[in-house]
Amino acid sequence: MARKSNINVQVELDEERMPEKIEWNAPDGGVDGQQEAKAILLSLWDGQDKSALRIDLWTKKMMVDEMNDFFYQTLFGMADTYLRATNNTDISNDLKAFAKDFLKKASDALEQQENNS
Repeated sequence: MARKSNINVQVELDEERMPEKIEWNAPDGGVDGQQEAKAILLSLWDGQDKSALRIDLWTKKMMVDEMNDFFYQTLFGMADTYLRATNNTDISNDLKAFAKDFLKKASDALEQQENNS
């Protein structure tokens, strides 16, 4: 018999349906209590349609520098996942290089924006 496991995400919305609070837990993964998050990027692969389905949410509390770090860490982690799934070191390294370049450009742009304001 197959075992099932749950990852639960709860999103509290304001009156304009914008996320105010994101909470999650994964009891089978050792995360029993509600954990707060400022953002979530969820991607699901629909094998029948051969397309990715995405849910991307972030709260008003998420700062631009945090979003930059979140994307960098997500992209870098995707490179590791891609390597484990495909054993393609070259493409994985390209993704990691892109992630590093992204973070540098995003950080530089934020610094310039802050200096101009």
